[in-house]
Order: sequence, then C-alpha cells, then structure tokens
Amino acid sequence: MTKPLMPMATAVWLVESTALTFRQIAVFCSLHELEVQAIADETVGQNIVGLDPVLGGQLTAEELERCVNDSQADLEIVIDEVPTKIRTKGPRYTPVSRRQDKPDAIAWLIRHHPELSDPQICRLIGTTKPTIMALRERTHWNIQKITPQDPVALGLSRQTELDDAVQIASKRQKAREEREAKRALKKAAKKSAAPVSETAAPQETAAPEEQEALSEKSVSGDEIAPGEETTSGEDAAVAEEAPASPAPEGLTSSSDEGGPGNANDLEEDQATVSDGTASSEDHASAPENEKSAESAESEESKDPTQLESDPEA
Repeated sequence: MTKPLMPMATAVWLVESTALTFRQIAVFCSLHELEVQAIADETVGQNIVGLDPVLGGQLTAEELERCVNDSQADLEIVIDEVPTKIRTKGPRYTPVSRRQDKPDAIAWLIRHHPELSDPQICRLIGTTKPTIMALRERTHWNIQKITPQDPVALGLSRQTELDDAVQIASKRQKAREEREAKRALKKAAKKSAAPVSETAAPQETAAPEEQEALSEKSVSGDEIAPGEETTSGEDAAVAEEAPASPAPEGLTSSSDEGGPGNANDLEEDQATVSDGTASSEDHASAPENEKSAESAESEESKDPTQLESDPEA
C-alpha cells in the first residue's frame, strides 16, 4: 500500500479532525496503533502541524465519510494517473548531518558485500570513487576512527535498493567465474595437444632430407639396395685411388664390348680365368716331368753285366 506524503502530519490531522479509529489511521499512515495513541495522548508529535489529506489530493471526502461510518473499512489512497518518477541517475542527496557517516557505510559494504562494484556503491551511498579506493587501500585520512555500519540503519540507502544491487553483483560474479573456467579448460586442451605436435614435427622435417639424399644418389647414378649400407666419404676416396687389376687377355665381358653384362656372364668369365691359371701351372711343371722320364729310361737301357761289374751301382 502506498503511504501518504507526510505520515506523521497526516496522522495528527486525522486524529484531531475525524472520528476514525486508531487502527484505521495506523493502517493508512503505515504506523503502529500505539504511535497513533501516543499522538492522541499528546505525548508524541506535539509540535507537528497536521496536514489535510483531502486538500493534498490523497483522500476524497466520500472515502473519508465511508470509513467513518464503517469502523472495519480501510482508507484507500488516491493513486495519481501519472506515476511519480523514481530517481535513478545522479548523486543521491545526503543531509549535512549524515554525510560524516558515509565512510562507515562504505566500509560496511566493502566488508560484507565485496562483490559490489565501485559504481554501485557510489549510487547507493552517494559518494565518489576516490573515497572508495582510499577505504579499500586503507589510506583514508580518518581510517583509525572509521567503524563499519549498515547504510540502511544509518538512513543512507534503502533495503530494497541494497538487495537489488547485491543480486546484480552476484549474477555478474557468477558469469565472470564461468568465463574464467572456460578459459582454463581451453588452455589445458591446448597444452595437452602441444606435445603431440612437437613429436610429429621431427618426422615431418626428416622427410625432406631423405628426399634430397635420394635425389642426389639418383643423379650420381648409384643405386643402393634396401639392406645395403652406404660407404663413407673416406672409403669412397680410397676405392677411387686404388688401381684396378688388369683383366686377362681374351676375357672381356660383354659389358666391355658396349652392352651391359649380366651376372651369368661374370660367373663364366671367372671360371675361364681359373682354368687359364691351372693350364699355366701345368705348362710350367711339364719340362720337369719330361726330365724325370728321360733319366728313368737311360737307367733301364743299361746292361745287367755292367750293373754287376759296377758294385757301386
């Protein structure tokens, strides 16, 4: 229910000018019945001037008469066709007597609601960012005498406004934590994928080197079997310096004649070479065999008488 503009002044006028019950006045002015009774007893609000709600447009005469005749009925305030605008922007006005309580309220919010941002605190209390930063860093000139106090109890803000600000700040904090968790997962995934790429990189770099080596071998005309080992540079140099042994005459392979010889031709050539060496050895031993045969024949041609006469023989 919407309260009247000045509850205490309206209650004073209703107590003095109407026959409404204390309950009806208390419900209309959002007060307690004991407060209305204290006004009637003149213990409270003695210096308060009453305010007529009919002249102020908050009540109608017909509504007032209806409630006077029915003690169980409640007064209904007149609702304006054009609703009042709620102040949402600009600094909040704070009375001079309460401005010294702002640092206490800011310290309370920083301690109990750290999720609130500086702009939110500025709107709730009506302060500035330098003051908030000084209290956060404990560099305020009066930091030793500041005691955290609830801004609602000090009258610097409303409870509904504080609750709304806390809800908005908590939603922002949850969204921030979710984004940070997603970023952490992405970083972990990238780190786990990095070792695989590092191990695969040397294989990719080795392939071009092998291709270059194979291309050089193909250009030089050397063909290497899959299981054959390649000779080093020193071995190749020694092989080039060593003179080639001359082949025997008449044993030229088909490769020397202009055509490439196969493995069978090479084997036949080797066999002929071995036969040639054997025949040369036989020719060398032939004169000795002839001499031994001639001496044997000369001994047999001698007479046995000669042999008997010659005892030494």
